[in-house]
Amino acid sequence: MQNIKQIIHESTELILQGQQHLAEANSREKIAQLEKEMNSLDFWNNREKAEKVSREIAQLKKIAAVWDELKSEHADLLELVKIVKEEDEKAVEELRSEAQKFEEKLREAEITLFLNGEFDARDAILTINVGAGGVDAADWAGMLLRMYLRFAEKKGWETKILEKSEAEEAGIKSATVEIRGEFAFGLLKGEKGAHRLVRRSPFNSAHSRETSFAKVEVLPLIKDTNEIEIRNEDLRIDTFCASSAGGQHVNRTESAVRITHLPSGIVASCQNERSQHQNKEKALEVLRGRLAEKKLEEREAEEAKLRGKAVKADFGGDTIRSYVLDDRRVKDARTGFETFDPEKVLSGEIEEFLRAFLIKMG
Repeated sequence: MQNIKQIIHESTELILQGQQHLAEANSREKIAQLEKEMNSLDFWNNREKAEKVSREIAQLKKIAAVWDELKSEHADLLELVKIVKEEDEKAVEELRSEAQKFEEKLREAEITLFLNGEFDARDAILTINVGAGGVDAADWAGMLLRMYLRFAEKKGWETKILEKSEAEEAGIKSATVEIRGEFAFGLLKGEKGAHRLVRRSPFNSAHSRETSFAKVEVLPLIKDTNEIEIRNEDLRIDTFCASSAGGQHVNRTESAVRITHLPSGIVASCQNERSQHQNKEKALEVLRGRLAEKKLEEREAEEAKLRGKAVKADFGGDTIRSYVLDDRRVKDARTGFETFDPEKVLSGEIEEFLRAFLIKMG
């Protein structure tokens, strides 16, 4: 019974934090306000805005429902601990099973306490670029792409590859993926930075120990043009023939689009859609995401200056995580969290790394 009591005792503070989080975020008031907005006669006149409000209500309701359910379950477990006798082994075992399920649900809900950033509830755009390491690095970039696609699949999220450039011998040079799922950006934003692989190379006869790098970028997916304003006169739009898979029509015409935002120098491109118009729309989404990221970084830098903290010039530029296959170890440099099952991590089991980052940064 001791471990059961410990689980319940340790969860009490977290339950209070969850309820406090709902109160501080005015979640219930926001739900009431948005529902009132939904009931207006002209609500669906602006479909893009209406869909955004509908998604926000659904997310707020889900979070509130989860914490209300956890509060109720916590109260039930407290009562059961009082009435279950230690000599009743069957009842104790059932209580232990319920307490463990409750603990798992609570750990998952805990993440929502840290997902309160401006764009955290958004879908995400994830980009992988090959780094130093030659063929091994290209293969490593491909391994990371599979890891994130499998993670998204486990979460029940939708993914769509917007751009993928195959390497000559193995792996990829780059890839951009649209990821649609609840709090996709908020959960994945900590993956931004350089990822380092150390292993015995399968690409040389000596199978020497090689170090490879790939860089990951995570952006919020922003469709609402009013949130991030982009003026047409600030854009240079170039078209070119798509080099990736997409059918003969794609490869014969200049359907691929590259957009340069002249004031910032930020570039976004897309080539996997079948038409130039579709590729332009997707490239604009990537551009809005990069401009939103720039806005967040400028705000964080200004806040850091006001707090008197040193400002890091290249956020995410250092190696954030090392995957050392010989030692069977994956370690995050920022949080210190590590696991000794790299195969599991590379098959998409990265939730604990994401959780550790959010808690550390929160």
